[in-house]
Formats: sequence, C-alpha cells, structure tokens
Amino acid sequence: MRIVAGVSALCAGVLLLSPAVAQQRTTATYEDWTLRCETRTEPPNQKVCEIVQSTQMQGQGAVVTQIAIGRPSKGEPLKVLLQVPINVWLPTGVRLVYAEKEAPLNAIFKRCLPAACLADTDIKDDIVKKLRGLTENGKLEFKDAAQRDVAIPVSFKGFVQAFDNMSRE
Repeated sequence: MRIVAGVSALCAGVLLLSPAVAQQRTTATYEDWTLRCETRTEPPNQKVCEIVQSTQMQGQGAVVTQIAIGRPSKGEPLKVLLQVPINVWLPTGVRLVYAEKEAPLNAIFKRCLPAACLADTDIKDDIVKKLRGLTENGKLEFKDAAQRDVAIPVSFKGFVQAFDNMSRE
C-alpha cells in the first residue's frame, strides 16, 4: 500500500459542506499532505480550507482511506474526517493512532455512502500540537465486516507545512 496525497471526488467538500458552487478552488501539496481551499460564492463569502491525506492500493486508482482536517466554517471547531472503505464493522468506529504512548483519536461512523464510510470528530489544539511533533508514521485502525483488524499507515511528512499554510488562509 502506498500513501498518496490528494483529494478524492468522494470526500471533496465533505468537511466543506456547502450548497454553494465554488468560485475558486486551489490545492498545494506538502509531501504526503494536500492543502485544499475553496472560496464560497454565497454569503458569508469565505475561504474554507482543509488538509488531506489519501491512501491507495498500489497499482489501483481508488482511494482506500482518507483523512481530512479543517474547519467547516471560520470560528467552528477544527474537525477530522476519516474515510474508510465500505464493508466495515460500524460499532467499533475508527481510530487514528498517531503515537505509541498516546491515546488514539477515536471517531464514530456518521454515514456510509456507496463507496465509503465516514467518521468525524473534533480535534483539539493539544492533539494538533502532538501531530506537529511526529516523525514516525501512525495508522488508521478499524475493523472490517468480519471483525478483523485493519491498520492503514498514515504519514505525517509535510503535516506541519500543510497545517501552517491552512491556518494562514
């Protein structure tokens, strides 16, 4: 499995929920993270950004998992959206394990679409501070429908630069 920075069509705009058509979309890649910004055309005419990391199976184009971090609107709490494949065991949710000795970031599933299941949760400043200091890979953990453990690697290369640039927007 390889990590690919990018935005899938499925998750594009999930954190940036808005019925408005975007006036302008921009992206920038920072190693394994992509910063994606969208300027909304309807009031309150604001720029909303998120950072995203996707994983794909080697040799296949389909996104297997995706992590998106951003604010749905200015002034709202920072959120993390975790996308995993369908055919998961919903009761256990999904966990972002970012360091061996730290409690993982847990999220409960909110909805499943034809191609993926989505979970989200708020992400506090103390967790962001810890993510900024990471040099080792983490993992996204969940159970498949047969209740087998699944662990997908998560890279933090480029996280600091992507997050800092998102914060400036």
